[in-house]
Amino acid sequence: MFTHKAAGEGMSISLSRLIVVITALFLILTVTLIFITSSHIKQKAIGDLARDDARQTSELVFQSLFTAMRKGWTKDEIMEIVERLNQIEPEMNIRVFRGQPVIRQYGDIDGEQAVRESDPLIMQALESGEESMTILDSDHVRYIYPVKVRAECMDCHRANPGDVNGVIDILYPIRNLKVSLDFILNMVVIYFSVVMLLLAISLHSTLRSLIVSPIRSITGVIHGMVAHLDLSQRISSASRITEIRSLIIYFNKLLATMQNYSSKLEQLSTHDPLTGLYNRLKFNEFIEHEVDRHYRHRHPFSVLMIDMDNFKHINDTFGHPIGDLVIKKFGKLISHHLRRSDVIARFGGDEFGVLLPETGTEEAMEVAEKLCAYIADQEIRMPVGRVRISASIGLITFPDTVTQRDKIDGAMDIAMYKAKKHGRNRVMTIDSNEMDANSEVFARGQQVRKALEEDRVEAHLQPIVDVASGKVFAYEVLARIRDGNAVVNAADFIHHAEELGMAERLDERVFEKAMQVRKARGIDGTPLFINLSSMSFGNIERMRAFPRRLVNLGVPASDIVFEITEREALPHLSELTTLINELREEGIRFALDDFGSGFSSFMYLKYLEVDFVKIEGDFVRHAPQDIRDRVMVEHIHIMSQKFGIQTIAEYVEDEEIHLMLQELGVNFGQGYYYGKPTG
Repeated sequence: MFTHKAAGEGMSISLSRLIVVITALFLILTVTLIFITSSHIKQKAIGDLARDDARQTSELVFQSLFTAMRKGWTKDEIMEIVERLNQIEPEMNIRVFRGQPVIRQYGDIDGEQAVRESDPLIMQALESGEESMTILDSDHVRYIYPVKVRAECMDCHRANPGDVNGVIDILYPIRNLKVSLDFILNMVVIYFSVVMLLLAISLHSTLRSLIVSPIRSITGVIHGMVAHLDLSQRISSASRITEIRSLIIYFNKLLATMQNYSSKLEQLSTHDPLTGLYNRLKFNEFIEHEVDRHYRHRHPFSVLMIDMDNFKHINDTFGHPIGDLVIKKFGKLISHHLRRSDVIARFGGDEFGVLLPETGTEEAMEVAEKLCAYIADQEIRMPVGRVRISASIGLITFPDTVTQRDKIDGAMDIAMYKAKKHGRNRVMTIDSNEMDANSEVFARGQQVRKALEEDRVEAHLQPIVDVASGKVFAYEVLARIRDGNAVVNAADFIHHAEELGMAERLDERVFEKAMQVRKARGIDGTPLFINLSSMSFGNIERMRAFPRRLVNLGVPASDIVFEITEREALPHLSELTTLINELREEGIRFALDDFGSGFSSFMYLKYLEVDFVKIEGDFVRHAPQDIRDRVMVEHIHIMSQKFGIQTIAEYVEDEEIHLMLQELGVNFGQGYYYGKPTG
C-alpha cells in the first residue's frame, strides 16, 4: 500500500493497517465487554444460587427441628441435631436463635440473649421477619432465615400466624459453587472470544479482499501514471461491492478519456488542427535537425515560405467556413506536389512552410517554380462554385542565403514579401545584402506578426473635441501593440507592417478591437475616426461590404468616419472617388488626414467628397508663434468652410493653441490638451 507524508500532515496509515487496527480494537473491546458481563453474571448467579441453597438448607433444618419438637424432644436434643448437621458439612455453620414468642413461652437459652442482641442482622430478621443474605468473603455467605408461625405451630406455641418464633443463621460455603460457575462461565467466555476472534479474522480477510485489494490496484495504477506518465494501464481486479466495482469501471473510463485527450493534445502540440499538417513549432524542430545535419555532413537545405494570394477576399466574400475549406485544399495541393522526404507545415492563416532537405538553391528554385505554376493552374471546387488561387513563394537556402539559425525565419518572411511586392504569383529569393537591408523592417514586422498571433493589438481612443463648447464630438481610433507593461505607438510599426504586407490584417484587427472598446465604454452614437491603409482601400470588394457589416454589428453607418491620406488617395484616385461616393450614400463619412502636408492636398478637395479636413499638426503646433503657420491654419479652415467641410486641428497641446483655434473658428481640435489616447 502506498503511503506518503503530505505537507503539514502527519504520517499517513495504509488502509490495510487501518483495518487491522480497527479489527484489533473491536476484538479487545468485545472481549473486555464479555469479561465485564461474565463477572457481573457470575456474581449475580452465585448470589442467587447461594440464596436458594441456603434457603433449602434452612427449610431442611427447620423441618428436622419441627419434627423433633413435635415428638416432644428437649432443648438439648434439638441442639444435638444442630451439631450433627454442622458436622455433616464442616464448612457450614448453623445456629438457631429463639424469637420472643418462644422465649415468653419456654424461656431463653443461657447466653443467647447477649449474642442475639449484639448481632443487628439477627435482630432485624426477628423484628421484620425478612430473610437476608450477606457475602462474607470469596468462599462464604451468611444466610439468615426467619421461622414464622404457621397454623400447625399454633398447637404447641401461643403465638399468632406470621409472628417470628426464631431465626436460623447459616454460614454457607460457596467455594464449590464458584468453581462450577467459574468453569461454565470461563468456557462461555473462551467460546465467545474464539468466535469473536474468528469473526475478526474473517472481517479482516473480507475487507482486504473486497476493499483493500481493489484500492491497492487503483493506487498502483495512479502511481504508474505519476511515475511513468503511463495512461495505458487499466485496473483488472474486480470487486463484489457495487460501489467499488463502479469506481473501478469509471476510473478505467476516466483513464481511457485521459489517454484519448493526451493523444489529441500531443497531436495538437505538433499538428495544425485545421489541415492536419505540422505546425510551426514542429517545423522549427525539423529545421533544427537539418541545421545539425548540415554541420555534421555539410548538406544544404532549402525552405519555402508560401502565402496564398488574395485569401482575404475569399474569406470576406464567401465567409470563414469556405475560407477554411480553401485552406485545407490548398494544403493538399502543396502536399501532392512534394517529395516524400519534404516537410510541409501550416504556420497560421494562409501561410505555409516547406522544408526541402539536402536541396540547394537551383534545385529548390525549380521545385518552387513548378509548385507555383501547379497551384495557379488548379481550380478549387467549393459549394459556392469554383475558386482559382495563386501563391507567392519566398525561397531561402542554408547556408547560401543565411548562415545562422536565428536568421532563417526572418529571411523566409523577407523573401515571401518580396514575391508579393513584385506582383504575387511568383517565386523570389534574396541574397545577404537584401537580408541586411531588410533586417529592421523584418524585426518590426515580426513584432506586428507576433502581436497579431498573440492578440496583443489594441485600439486606443483619443477624443476629438468641439473647440467652441469643449465637449467630446468623436474619437480617433489609434493602433497600439501591447508589449508587457509597455505600449508601442503606431508610428513605430505601421510603416513596416505596410512594407511586409500585413497592413490589411492590422486594419481588420484594429477595427474589431475598436468595436469592442466602443461597446465596453458605452459610447454608441459617438463617431469613430478610423485610419485605413492603402492596402485596405485597394480591396474594393471588402470596402463595399462595410455597410452590410455595420448593419450586422448594429452600428449606424454615420458613426464611422474613414480617414484618408495622400498615400492612400494618390495610387487609387479614380477608384477611390467612386468608392467614397458609394459609401457616403450608405451614411459612412470621410476625413482627409494630414491636410497641407503635401502639394496635392488642395487638389483632393476638388475630386474627393469628404466631410472633414484634419489640418496638418505641424501648422497647428507652431501657429501661435509663427504667423505663417497661423495663416496656413486660417486659410485651410476658410477654404474648407467654403466647400462645406468641417475642420479638425491636430496637435493641440496647450491652452494657447486652443484659444487661437477658438479665435479662428476651427470646428474641432485633437491633441494632448484635450486628452491622450486610452485603451
